[in-house]
Amino acid sequence: MELLKTWGIPSGALIIWLGLVFSLIPIAMRYLRTKAQKSKIALDDLLINALELPMMLFLVGLGLKIFFDAVPLSPKMAKYGTALLTILFILAGYLFLDKIFIDGLSRYSKKVHFIATSAGALKSLIRIIILGLVVLIILDRLNITITPFLASMGIGGLVIALALQDTLANFFAGLHIFGARPISVGNYVKLESGEEGYVSHIGWRNTRIRMLPNNTIIVPNSRVVNSQIINYYRPQKEMAALVQVGVSYDSDLDHVERVTVQVAREVLRDTPGGVREFEPFIRYHTFDDCSINFTVIMRVHEYVDKYLVTHEFVKRLHKRYKQEGIEIPFPIRTLQFKGQPQFLNKPDRKTI
Repeated sequence: MELLKTWGIPSGALIIWLGLVFSLIPIAMRYLRTKAQKSKIALDDLLINALELPMMLFLVGLGLKIFFDAVPLSPKMAKYGTALLTILFILAGYLFLDKIFIDGLSRYSKKVHFIATSAGALKSLIRIIILGLVVLIILDRLNITITPFLASMGIGGLVIALALQDTLANFFAGLHIFGARPISVGNYVKLESGEEGYVSHIGWRNTRIRMLPNNTIIVPNSRVVNSQIINYYRPQKEMAALVQVGVSYDSDLDHVERVTVQVAREVLRDTPGGVREFEPFIRYHTFDDCSINFTVIMRVHEYVDKYLVTHEFVKRLHKRYKQEGIEIPFPIRTLQFKGQPQFLNKPDRKTI
């Protein structure tokens, strides 16, 4: 009878408690998950999806804790019971944090290209960090000295950091690109070395740029962060298209301005990529050797549109200048000699 009172009642209560935990918790989680799906807040979905298994482990550990306190255990069994409870509680916390971070990463990877391309590496890194902390906490709770482990981890981390210096530099540079967003996928950029094209991929180690000839440049992220890059999509895609023109000194500049602006206006109206609402204008700026030079300012929707707009503008302007009698000079250099050039002198003929 004493044995039944000492072990039977606590054991029966533990079995009933475990039955309630494994039967009621899934039902409660399904109910909460249904409620969360109707909510517009994404955080509650993450919490409920991450909570079921850790909650069950926590409640199992709580039941075991009450059971161990209720029954007489030998010191050795009490030590093992404490270790088991420690592992259960810490494992519940680890599974909860792991589920939160991994599900959050998977959810936001669809919205952020950098996370989508680096999801595998980020998941592994997060799990290694959390698992390492869990192991250290378990060892500490079991009264196992962790100082040698910490020293070994510090030395090992230093060795790994030195060995992977370039890789880590590119990884953290990728995080900077993701956070500061100096460039994004789809932007048209020009590198400091002169290459230009569309950003097609931003990964955890490098950035890929597709050039207009359909070639791809692979640039390390550290170089992207540390070099000068022109982003033609910042602060907006719409930009000015400048064309340099020159006319002869005999031209009527007011007439030239009227004709040029009229042609530019027609080109922006008729050519795909031109900003129809923009009013083009010109600015004279240089008395050159054989022409008066000026800049024609038009506007296009994005960088690559300037090629077609400039093409159409040059063709139409050349044709219109011919009709209006406006001369587009080309460089002519006149050489003047003092006296008769030596190569024109006829050699003396000697009669033999």
